Amino acid sequence: MVEREDSYDFRPVTEKDLPMIAGWLAKPHLAQWWGDPEIEIAEIREHISSVSVEPLIVELDGKPIAYLQSYDPHLEDDHPYADQPFGTLGIDLSIGPAELVGIGHGSAIVRQFVGELFEEGAPRVVIDPHPDNGRAIRAYEKAGFRPIGRRHSEYGDVVLMAVDAAEADTGRGGLTR
Repeated sequence: MVEREDSYDFRPVTEKDLPMIAGWLAKPHLAQWWGDPEIEIAEIREHISSVSVEPLIVELDGKPIAYLQSYDPHLEDDHPYADQPFGTLGIDLSIGPAELVGIGHGSAIVRQFVGELFEEGAPRVVIDPHPDNGRAIRAYEKAGFRPIGRRHSEYGDVVLMAVDAAEADTGRGGLTR
């Protein structure tokens, strides 16, 4: 697999994006990791005005290719990751078009976005793929994350992975490759 040299743009999700995201969530490569699309879209709609979750569309060359959200586990009551160092942010990524999965976009998007979070002062970023999602785990490891434990919560069974700003060389807008 070739390292991606693409540069991605991150913009806030709007109401107009919700049908597109719903279509992505219904696709087999995402449906296995997400719940009912109607319920998920209702939650994403709530996140649009949330202070704890920032829902974003990832664009490549002006075209939407993924849904990304970042969140602060310390701003949610009883969040299962509130035990992480203060300032830690969590992220979730779902690449929409199936033909863009498995060719390096996941790790490249995460690497760039995490670099931006570190530049803004986040000391740690966590991500929580399902233990059976080997493709995601490998992509996140490639982006600099390391497993720090297994968790089971209202969000399901996950491998909690982290990358710390102190360990990362963020260079020019992203983690080193």
